[in-house]
Amino acid sequence: MLALLSAWSGAVLAQAADALPAIEVRETASAAERKQLPQTSASVTAAAAADGINVTDASDALKYLPSLTVRKRYIGDTQSPLATRTTGVNASARSLVYADGILLSALVNNNNGNGSPRWFMVAPEEIERIDVMYGPFAAEYPGNSYGAVTEIVTRMPERFEASVKALYSQQDFSQYGSGGTYRAQEYNVSLGDRSGALAWRFSANHLDSFSPPVTYITSGAAPAGTTGAVAAQDRTGKPIYVLGAGNLTHTVQDTARLKFSYDFTPTLTATYTLGMWQNQANANPQTFLRNAAGAPAYGNGFSANSVDQQQWMQGLELRSKTGGAWDLQVAASTMSASRDLTRTSTAAFPAGAGGGAGTIADAGGTGWSTLDAKGIWRPEDGAGRRGAHTVSFGAHYDRYTLATPTWNTASWVSGGSGTLASDSRGKTETSALWAQDVWRLVPALKATLGARYEQWRAFGGYNFNTIASGAGFPVNQPAVSSNGVSPKASLAWAIDDQWLATLSSGRAIRFPTVGELYQNILSGGVYLQANPYLKPEKVWSTELAIERALAEGQGKWRVSLFEERVSDALISQSASFNGGVASFTQNVDKTRQRGIEAAFERNDLLLRGFSLNGSVTYVDARILANSTYVPTTAGATSVGKRTPYVPEWRATLVATYKPDDRWSYTLAGRYSGRVYATVDNTDVNSHTYQGFDGYTVFDARVRYRFDRHWSGAVGVDNLTNRDYFLFHPFPQRTVFAELKYDF
Repeated sequence: MLALLSAWSGAVLAQAADALPAIEVRETASAAERKQLPQTSASVTAAAAADGINVTDASDALKYLPSLTVRKRYIGDTQSPLATRTTGVNASARSLVYADGILLSALVNNNNGNGSPRWFMVAPEEIERIDVMYGPFAAEYPGNSYGAVTEIVTRMPERFEASVKALYSQQDFSQYGSGGTYRAQEYNVSLGDRSGALAWRFSANHLDSFSPPVTYITSGAAPAGTTGAVAAQDRTGKPIYVLGAGNLTHTVQDTARLKFSYDFTPTLTATYTLGMWQNQANANPQTFLRNAAGAPAYGNGFSANSVDQQQWMQGLELRSKTGGAWDLQVAASTMSASRDLTRTSTAAFPAGAGGGAGTIADAGGTGWSTLDAKGIWRPEDGAGRRGAHTVSFGAHYDRYTLATPTWNTASWVSGGSGTLASDSRGKTETSALWAQDVWRLVPALKATLGARYEQWRAFGGYNFNTIASGAGFPVNQPAVSSNGVSPKASLAWAIDDQWLATLSSGRAIRFPTVGELYQNILSGGVYLQANPYLKPEKVWSTELAIERALAEGQGKWRVSLFEERVSDALISQSASFNGGVASFTQNVDKTRQRGIEAAFERNDLLLRGFSLNGSVTYVDARILANSTYVPTTAGATSVGKRTPYVPEWRATLVATYKPDDRWSYTLAGRYSGRVYATVDNTDVNSHTYQGFDGYTVFDARVRYRFDRHWSGAVGVDNLTNRDYFLFHPFPQRTVFAELKYDF
């Protein structure tokens, strides 16, 4: 395809010069600036990502933005939640991710599994820029915004354009005395054009990836008569044996996305987006054990699975852009799964690798839909001028549906569904009204006042589970509802042309997800629902941000002081239940996250073309009260301990040198302190499977533009081959090579 497109465009442009064209650099406003929102924001453009980031999916573009982490275990990982300043990798519902206004955040759960954003619905080559807005200070967004709001903006062409890109990566991985070489290939084709009022863009992406181990099989003792088990310690320091690696995954994914826009008038535009993603994946274990004859041996815990998924995304938007007294916007979106099957073996290995008993989990009924209407009013003052007030207001509706029945099957590889093994179902629904006024008090002083009212309900909850005897236990869950008002206030003072100080405070209400409400808990040999009456999280956040823009566009720096207090935080912990102790999501009375974040950008530092940007974040995250906690270790307590999954320190540093229009060199570093996964911080051993290490990782990238059409890049992630765990083993040194053709 690269050769065909090159030959075709070469014939069309036979008379064109081969030299690189002049590059026009234009600064575009961030989402917060475009919408006049009070949040602190950070952005990355497509050009910056192409020059300095090894990108395989949309989430990679965020890796150097302040205080952000995407838990991505391998190329093609579909379970990649976003962690922010004050939220961890297990809290996917505490942030929001949008693509062209379509919600990619899966608010059906609040975890690092099926609650992860659907990053794969947007191919990297479509992206124009990504903006991240920190904190719940805008009435336009629901309470899930209290971590951050990420908005991915894709490009629409002004003339015919096309591109083809091929990417190859390779990782040599070694851990617990075993390892291998794992490769990935990715191809992207993009086309677009504009004809008068109609513009369109089509993008297709194909990924074929092999992952290193995602999990490990562990036991308190090595199976009798075997050798090869690796002695280790679990995250609490207790001795364990590692018997083998699990979930070595081969995934083949295809994404197609079509976007149309039509200008009814110069100020009224309709946009329709259709996206499809499908995934075929197989995950298998690798044993470390050998029997007396030297043949592979297996113990308990070895399992394989296969995944067959197809998901659809649709969005329709009508927007006016008059810039006058009134502007309106109406947007609707859906995300649904036409197919989502996971087949898992339960038969003992090695026979279970080829068939035998298993389960089939069907998540095909899971999805969500949203509807938003927004108006903007810019009234005139007494002198007939606009700008003293910008009033925005809107209405919102969403519905999230969770349906995950699991069936027994005689053959996990190809058998049909048998008896029902378990089921979790339910729906949540939210309606909201909001309003916000950006009030220019004097030219240097701007106040933003707003509020959001939300009505939420959960209904249709149902759980079914079976015990060893085969008996089933169905539970119809009660419907629950809640509502609340979230006020917001911000005051921005433009001290002069270079200095800006902004003080913001706001309340957020984060209602429980379906998965948090209707989870299956095993206690006393019986599966029961723990608590369908979970309370919503109630958050008060405050931030003081001081920014300074450097002269002549040479960059800027910012320092933010922030505090977040959460009542009834929804966190998984151990507690008394049904006469015993079980671990499940419940309300923790009070947590507090307080810290400071510093970020800077400096262009043409010391010499022309050399830029440096980075950030440092410190967070003191503590549990202040927790009345339901039950210790699993004698003498343990949770009060005063660090809030799970929030590191004390994080930092990034990116150096890029562009000596001319052809070459770009980048060296980047990412640092995070260790985190705790338990409320009592008893997981003291971080460097082990299920532990959470601190880490320092360096990345590098070199990009070269051969001419106006061809470009290539080579890069390395984890240059020093850092060996670390974030519960799962994380990628070691990975080498990238890509070739791209633009027409």
